[in-house]
Amino acid sequence: EIAPGRTTLRGLGVGNRYEVYLVWDQRRFAVMVAKILRPDLVEEEYALRGLRREIDALEALAHPVLLRAFDAQTEGPYPHLVVEHLEGPTLRRLIKQHGALPLEQTLPLGLHVASVIHYMAEEGWVHLDVKPDNLVMGIPPRVIDLSLARTVERAARLSDFVGTNAYMPPEQCNPRGDVGPPADVWALGAILYD
Repeated sequence: EIAPGRTTLRGLGVGNRYEVYLVWDQRRFAVMVAKILRPDLVEEEYALRGLRREIDALEALAHPVLLRAFDAQTEGPYPHLVVEHLEGPTLRRLIKQHGALPLEQTLPLGLHVASVIHYMAEEGWVHLDVKPDNLVMGIPPRVIDLSLARTVERAARLSDFVGTNAYMPPEQCNPRGDVGPPADVWALGAILYD
């Protein structure tokens, strides 16, 4: 049990900061996904700040192609974020299994992701990690993982690179105060080129 009425069912993956679990949420009577801060990072202020940043982004943003969050806990032994459980493989998995997407799938995917990028920019946010691993291929496809997302103002003040190398524009690789929404557009272009 990671919180009252919220129990892990099975692990889904591990990242640099999070362990991701399928969970049963008794209050919502639903299977969901919890991104739990790794035990070795629970006392680290930078990790808790990152979790709060993702919570803030998900609370501020609501778009049909963007992952939805339902709850969060930043205190206690299991700081975590609860998000919807999405069915479907990531774009990365599809490309590994079947190669490049046909044009008939690539164009709608590009339009859906572009709509999220546009919406986020209009709301004053930048994703900063648009990549095939963060696109769940469903109907519609969904953009996930806002752990690196920043407001446009905060992104413009980045002094170190954040993101995934293959999908970062030059200004994100060596930030000097000019990182913003065009970084997400570059990433989408790199995805569509793949």
